[in-house]
Amino acid sequence: MKDSIWTRTRAAAPARETLTREQIVQAAMETLDTEGLAGLSMRKLAAKLGSGATSLYWHVPTKDDLIDLLIDETYGEVDVPEPELAGWRSGAMLFAHSLRAMILRHPWLPEVVYTRPSIGPNATSLGSRGLILFGAGGFSERDVDFAMGSVMSFVFGTANAEVAVKTSIKNSGQTTEEWVQDVLEQARVATADDAMMQESLRRRSNRDLATMHNEAFVFGLDCLLDGLEGRLKK
Repeated sequence: MKDSIWTRTRAAAPARETLTREQIVQAAMETLDTEGLAGLSMRKLAAKLGSGATSLYWHVPTKDDLIDLLIDETYGEVDVPEPELAGWRSGAMLFAHSLRAMILRHPWLPEVVYTRPSIGPNATSLGSRGLILFGAGGFSERDVDFAMGSVMSFVFGTANAEVAVKTSIKNSGQTTEEWVQDVLEQARVATADDAMMQESLRRRSNRDLATMHNEAFVFGLDCLLDGLEGRLKK
């Protein structure tokens, strides 16, 4: 595995250098959120900042390093409540919703978050605070890692699916309503002889896609937390 920007000593930029790492990360984040990973290059980023590529490389030696910085920046947006204020279950729920909202704000994240270890300061702070939150609920030893990991896996899984759907809609050139109706109609034709599926499709007709995603997320999260709470009572 390659070394990480988080395990290297940060080189000092020349005294005359006015560009900062924070400015680079902010500009790169704006590019990724609007154009995706395909729209990000060090050359284009330098032009956006009105700087030379050499100035970028003083602060961020490679594009991979920049991605590591950006991933960690997103983790800094996630709220992890203190258990004394929220209680572990309410805190876990708030944490899950905050994590989901962050992923949906940065649809490029699922493409890269699994490809490298998240060991930056924001990621490790989130991990530490999360372990405190779940530990306050009564989980201990490996169970506290598994409990927090289960919630994060659920959130990433459902949010990644939402991102994929939104990307498909964007690429189709249709409105969300047109896309949903096309999918439902194709499903109706394909399952014409399946009464159970036809009834399921009927329930989803004339429903707002965002509302369905929200309701499904809340339902799944409640079920997961019910299961975790049940383990604590054994």
